[in-house]
Amino acid sequence: MTQLELGAGPNRVIEGECLERLAELPDGFARLIYIDPPFNTGKRQQRDRMRVTRDAEGKRAGFGGRRYAVERVASATYADVFDDYVGWLLPRIEASLRCLTDDGSLFVHLDWREVHYVKVALDGLLGRDCFQNEIVWAYDFGGRGKKRWPTKHDTLLWYSRDPDRWVFHFEALPRIPYMAPGLVSKDKAARGKTPTDVWWHTIVPTNGKEKTGYPTQKPLGVLERVITVHTDPGDTVLDFFAGSGT
Repeated sequence: MTQLELGAGPNRVIEGECLERLAELPDGFARLIYIDPPFNTGKRQQRDRMRVTRDAEGKRAGFGGRRYAVERVASATYADVFDDYVGWLLPRIEASLRCLTDDGSLFVHLDWREVHYVKVALDGLLGRDCFQNEIVWAYDFGGRGKKRWPTKHDTLLWYSRDPDRWVFHFEALPRIPYMAPGLVSKDKAARGKTPTDVWWHTIVPTNGKEKTGYPTQKPLGVLERVITVHTDPGDTVLDFFAGSGT
């Protein structure tokens, strides 16, 4: 098993085909599984690693009139195309379930292309009584077509390992502003409200500090909400696709 230790903390990256590597992991060690698998977009995804250096003759402009040179130092691609997407994904999820604690949770992050088929498959695998929420991550960014409603959301399917037990720290939910604060008391408006199953959160900005160059990177804020609410400090989270780039 090829492993990469990240610093002195508990983080660990395991390199390999996930179905094979999952078989080498212990039972019941993870409180949470979050996966962001390929979406079956039909596209070739590409990740570029760029080096930016201060250069008076550089083509990129910065603050205070500074100029920067940008150089592509590495590039990796993969084909996001599957003839039988559910047949490919489901065995990997099934192999991961023994890694969950009895009160653990599974989050599967997808979009409109495959989420409905995966939902039906997971109902059959885990049982419909283990399905807890369909969470919509909504974002208002990017182009807008003129032939249909613009698609501006992803979907997170939340299943518990046990239909009657799971971790949900209500007190850890972040408070968000009321959309119409004038319709509630000043105290309520000041406190804010708890979010629903629709999460408004921007995507990772192209030039933001969080940007890594990963083609389908998800914002840390979405992951932080999932992890904070569904785990305790010291718990282990398993992500056997590492597809979020976070």
